[in-house]
Amino acid sequence: MYIEIIVIAVILIFIYIYRKNTGDNSYKFIIKTIGTTYERYAPYSFKIVREKAKELGQEYTSKQYIAQVTIFGAAAAFVSYMYFYSIIWSIFYAVGAILIIPYLAFMRCKKAYSEFLFEQIQIYTTNVIMEFNTTQSFVKALEGVRDSGVLEQPILGDVNEMIQMSYENGTIDEAIRFMNEKYDYYVVKNMHQLFIQITKEGSKDSGEALEGMLQDIDMLVESVYRDRIDRTTFYKQFTTFGLSLYLLVLLVQILLGEASYTALLEQWMVQLLLHGVILINTYFLLSGIKYYHEDVGAE
Repeated sequence: MYIEIIVIAVILIFIYIYRKNTGDNSYKFIIKTIGTTYERYAPYSFKIVREKAKELGQEYTSKQYIAQVTIFGAAAAFVSYMYFYSIIWSIFYAVGAILIIPYLAFMRCKKAYSEFLFEQIQIYTTNVIMEFNTTQSFVKALEGVRDSGVLEQPILGDVNEMIQMSYENGTIDEAIRFMNEKYDYYVVKNMHQLFIQITKEGSKDSGEALEGMLQDIDMLVESVYRDRIDRTTFYKQFTTFGLSLYLLVLLVQILLGEASYTALLEQWMVQLLLHGVILINTYFLLSGIKYYHEDVGAE
């Protein structure tokens, strides 16, 4: 009885909002409300990666998010109803599925940001080495790369910081330490260590060492792009398999018969087991999605 009242109340609220904000106005009202809530509670790092994803054209549009909410909610409601034949649990799991969408958005934006950073690191290391071959000065090489226009924020701002720190301290040590701590790539640390040795100890064959470093960068880039292809293949297979596991309950119902299955649902142990199946499968599915989106370009 109480559930029906709640459902009716939600429908009435929706109708009121729709009537008050018809057509595009209701759409804009919902998007504005969601956006305001996001800006208030989203972590700062989320905002950074989301803005960069927008710049790269990899952030979903508002309509795509609405479609995602609709698909996730409807799919979760359908699957959970097939498990429990309960509107209550259908609503519960539909809301839970919709609440996962911000996490998926964060992972997608984080992946785009990670790929962007790796490409910028590749540009930074390659161009600094080539500039150094011409100037024979690490700071001058940094200035050449900065002025070339090939770098974007935040790498560009960090290179500016390195140049300023080098002039203020009279050495490159602090600047290199700053960059190494901020970007944990072995190719960055190895290149910086090589420049420290050349600057402090001198090296007659620095050109050969730097050429070897360029080859290391090329090998790293090749391995990273190969890893992306492997991850994409794994992701498609894993998600297909994970989603199909939700439908195993249909096979159970066919084997037992609908009447026998409905009788089993009256036992709390059976219901607990079914909730466990849904939650555990969801956990492993999200773990696979997390693996696909994390540490792209990391070593």
